[in-house]
Amino acid sequence: MLRVLALVATCVPVSSFAATVNFCWQGAEGYTMTGRMQIPDPLMQRAIVTEADVTQFKIAGYKDGRLLGTWDNSRAAHGATWHMRFAPLTMTFLTGGSFAGPHSQGWNADGNVQNCGSPGFGFNSGNYAQDICVNGTYVHTSSVPPETPLVATFDPVSPDCSVTIPTS
Repeated sequence: MLRVLALVATCVPVSSFAATVNFCWQGAEGYTMTGRMQIPDPLMQRAIVTEADVTQFKIAGYKDGRLLGTWDNSRAAHGATWHMRFAPLTMTFLTGGSFAGPHSQGWNADGNVQNCGSPGFGFNSGNYAQDICVNGTYVHTSSVPPETPLVATFDPVSPDCSVTIPTS
């Protein structure tokens, strides 16, 4: 009987809960990006979470509200740049530092814009600027200063970054 109970216990899925975090970035010249990620609830108390900690991560880029492309972390296994630093306690992404350091981001776009949003869409934040790439092309007109805050919320966001959409 104990063997049967032990076997049943190994087949029962363990529930784990994850926080869904949304964000919206405003670049220059009408460029924006929305995103959503899931972070296991226990990790929301950490000072920093990285790309290794998130269970889902998706971004979509826009120009004047028109979809340019998308990317998600499932494509990182195919050689895309995937470097993410997020501070859950302040709900901010760390920006303004040298690429691949503790204060930078690389989501399908590296710090030299050589591995740059191909295919789809990419975002980069380093010590030079925050900007995007679309299908392998760096969009320099999207650039904003590297220290520009990138803040997250639990509410969904609009593609133009003008409002958060309450969930209830």
